[in-house]
Amino acid sequence: MHLLCRESIFRNFVCMHNTPMNRILFFALFILFSARLFAGGEPLSVEQVVSMSKEEVVAYWKKNKIPRFITPVNNGVDVMELVYTSTLPNGTPVKASGKIFIPRGHKKSEVPMMVYHHGTDMKKDRPVNLKGEQSLCMVFAADGYLVLMPDYFGLGKGEGMHPYQHAETEAQSTIDMIRAVRSLKEKLNINPAEKVFLTGYSQGGHAAMSAHKFISERHADEIKVWASSPMSGAYDMTGAQREVMYQEYSHPGYLPFLVFGYNPIYQFFEHPSEIFKSPYDTTLAPLFDGKNGMDKVNKAMPKVPKDIFKEEVLYAYENDPEFPFKKALEQNNVYNWTPREPVMLCYCEADEQVFYKNSLVAHKVMKENGAPNVKLRSSGKKFNHGQCAIYASVYTKYWFDSFRKGSKKGRKGDPMKLLVLEMFKGKLVKSR
Repeated sequence: MHLLCRESIFRNFVCMHNTPMNRILFFALFILFSARLFAGGEPLSVEQVVSMSKEEVVAYWKKNKIPRFITPVNNGVDVMELVYTSTLPNGTPVKASGKIFIPRGHKKSEVPMMVYHHGTDMKKDRPVNLKGEQSLCMVFAADGYLVLMPDYFGLGKGEGMHPYQHAETEAQSTIDMIRAVRSLKEKLNINPAEKVFLTGYSQGGHAAMSAHKFISERHADEIKVWASSPMSGAYDMTGAQREVMYQEYSHPGYLPFLVFGYNPIYQFFEHPSEIFKSPYDTTLAPLFDGKNGMDKVNKAMPKVPKDIFKEEVLYAYENDPEFPFKKALEQNNVYNWTPREPVMLCYCEADEQVFYKNSLVAHKVMKENGAPNVKLRSSGKKFNHGQCAIYASVYTKYWFDSFRKGSKKGRKGDPMKLLVLEMFKGKLVKSR
């Protein structure tokens, strides 16, 4: 029914039954109707953008030097772009988008659903190119996983500014994408399993942890998590990750991205000059228009990130426990909770962007909280942030595979494959 028709129905109802009791009933019905109208997880559009046979995937593996013994190809893959509805924390409806990697040949059989959360991306446009983290999604999809890759709010075909590393919106984009894909299962000719795997790298590690946390605390009756494997995420932003503010850092642009990304939600300032010193009060804001990458922001930053702040702002951050930016960061720490499903925390000791101590802190606190199955998984002692992603993702796949094969707690994987992977270490990184 057309929206105008619906409005006229409500208008006639009020006119015909304009008593105090009926007015109360009308407003109750209107609230319920509005909630349905703007419900999160409604698909708006879905479009196929890539279709690859098994033979074409094998050729893709060969071209990109992906070892098939380590990551097998068992089916072709179709890639779809999805646009769907979601909501901001204040209830405002918002449009979001993401990519779906669909394994071919599984129309009737149940397939495991996995959500892969991508790392930091400032550019709004997120084309399908099957490179980088999209190639990791291909690895899972080519072995029978239905892979969802949310763009997060404000990226892809989403609306507004991306709230960078904001736990609730990261989780909401995942929850509503799962809902949208489930509602499309007949159109997509896929039968997703009830239980969901969650993973992601860098910001995606934070997002995967956020999704698991919010699903467990708010949506456990609707979405069942099989296991999660957050990889190299900044789970403890006011602790383990905080020290990067005070030293020379490879990616200082992460700090203003947090400030500008959080501001529409927490409203720290009306103008950047209220918190940033000159020239950063005028030079930084234009870079966050969705068209620039992190490299450009890094070049516009001082070597020590904290040096963008006015002295009085930095003093307040360090000394006032109620300082708004500090409180916002605390609200988006995602380590202090109790997962009931298995969790594996992957990290690399030489990671120069996300300190590996984030994983150690999360593991320690979760165990102290009584979490029954939380594991640490070092993916390499010498790998930097970019290199670590390859091995952490393979370890994650082997761990998820073990649940598909019947494990209740998760296993590291086939010993022979792990041995070959160890032999490939270094060589695989150089080929990427």
